Amino acid sequence: MSKIIVAITGASGSIYGRRLLEVLAGKGHTVYLIITDPGRQVLSKELGMVFPREVEAAQEQLAAYFGSQVTALGWQYFDYRDVGASIASGSTRTDAMVVIPCSMATVAAIAHGLSSNLVERAADIMLKERRPLIVVPRETPVNAIHLRNMLTLAELGVHVVPAMPAFYHQPRTINDLVDFLVGRVLDLLGIEHRLFRRWLEITNDEKEFEYP
Repeated sequence: MSKIIVAITGASGSIYGRRLLEVLAGKGHTVYLIITDPGRQVLSKELGMVFPREVEAAQEQLAAYFGSQVTALGWQYFDYRDVGASIASGSTRTDAMVVIPCSMATVAAIAHGLSSNLVERAADIMLKERRPLIVVPRETPVNAIHLRNMLTLAELGVHVVPAMPAFYHQPRTINDLVDFLVGRVLDLLGIEHRLFRRWLEITNDEKEFEYP
């Protein structure tokens, strides 16, 4: 199974991060989780999920939120200020990193190689080691600076996946919209899933669309 770094930053859309973690836990993948202070605030406001600053207490919350199996899977919580953590080194073997949601401040920092915290440093490791890096920006409207920074990431080979769900699969709930976006991230990670109906499945379906 894969070892995936997941970072949750201070953009709205923490529900995407939570859903990705739920799926990775269910499929038996190892997660190294980083949550910035703004990310912790948004998680609390949007989802009522509370992660203490203390690493040991936050580690306990992982099992509380995502099931006791995550301990056996080797899930680890890292303080985002700990730039000396194991995942801050390219010698630590990881398979990919996802920043979900990704604030525009984090987009800018990664694009310019700042590495001022563990999220930025771990992303820099992905770039220098040429490992898959996926960022999920969630901001609107975007200005020219945002667009330039995202272009820089794309030119570096980063998968930029804006939180733009589709509607051809006839979503009926917020969870359907979330699952589409998370499913697209899983596609880029090479992880099989059935979170949404693909366009081919829909076009091969003899039934006409039935909108509520």
